[in-house]
Amino acid sequence: MEKSVTALLGELLDSYNRVGGINNIDGLNLPSKGAVAQICEDLLQILFPGFHDEEPIASKRITQLTSSRLLNFAERLRVETFKSLRVQEPECPYKRAEEIVLHLVERLPRIRELLRTDVEAAFEGDPASQSFEEIILSYPCIETIAIQRAAHILYLEKLPLVPRIMTEWAHSRTGIDIHPGAKIGRYFFIDHGTGVVIGETCEIGSRVKLYHGVTLGARSFKKDEEGRVKKGGKRHPDVEDGVTIYPNSTILGGETVIGARSTIGANVFLMSSVPPDSLVTSGPGDISITAKPPRNGKNGR
Repeated sequence: MEKSVTALLGELLDSYNRVGGINNIDGLNLPSKGAVAQICEDLLQILFPGFHDEEPIASKRITQLTSSRLLNFAERLRVETFKSLRVQEPECPYKRAEEIVLHLVERLPRIRELLRTDVEAAFEGDPASQSFEEIILSYPCIETIAIQRAAHILYLEKLPLVPRIMTEWAHSRTGIDIHPGAKIGRYFFIDHGTGVVIGETCEIGSRVKLYHGVTLGARSFKKDEEGRVKKGGKRHPDVEDGVTIYPNSTILGGETVIGARSTIGANVFLMSSVPPDSLVTSGPGDISITAKPPRNGKNGR
């Protein structure tokens, strides 16, 4: 076997010279996917103390344990953050990496407050849920949202690579793909979750509920004079407060707005806005948009 493999070595090395764009030889030390995966595991332990541990945590140990975990988390993240910054800024000082990490650590209590609302939304929105413990331990949306909310802080700091590696780590575990750039409000719940895609420039309000297979994506991609896709710009829809989107619906476009308190039925395909308090359903070959009946005389408010 060794002789056979050695004989083929030259062809592989030759491909390194011929095939560019997927090599990082003599390049910068890139962030480690394995290290970022461990950072995500550490983060979940910090955000949900006692839920990602093999042994229970006693209150008398919480200060020492959290101190140790937070310091380890911060140092690991600082190393990967510095590597990531160097990709775009070769002369980037260590201080910038430390500033970004400390900003995220500062925001962790706020992230926990948001996650509490997400757990409440899951408990209220799923009649099958029995307890907060069940939701935190077993619902894929909570894990994904937790990682995304933290990655979003790093994204806002314009940190390359690491935020996306974090959300793709969560995606690989749960089947829920939320870009770190997406802005998500309080009480967010994704029921089941498999196949959900939320794009970078989405803005989602509070008390929004999505089901599996929902896509909040881009309608089209503008191209430059050389036919290459232009980067950036508002490409994904906005979903206002109190909206429910049922399974396998697709909503596209940066100018598309789903008005507050609207309900989007299953298998709907939308590329245009709908007003608040709308009921959108899909029939044979068409889309129906009607006003939702009022609730208690207050039109759904």
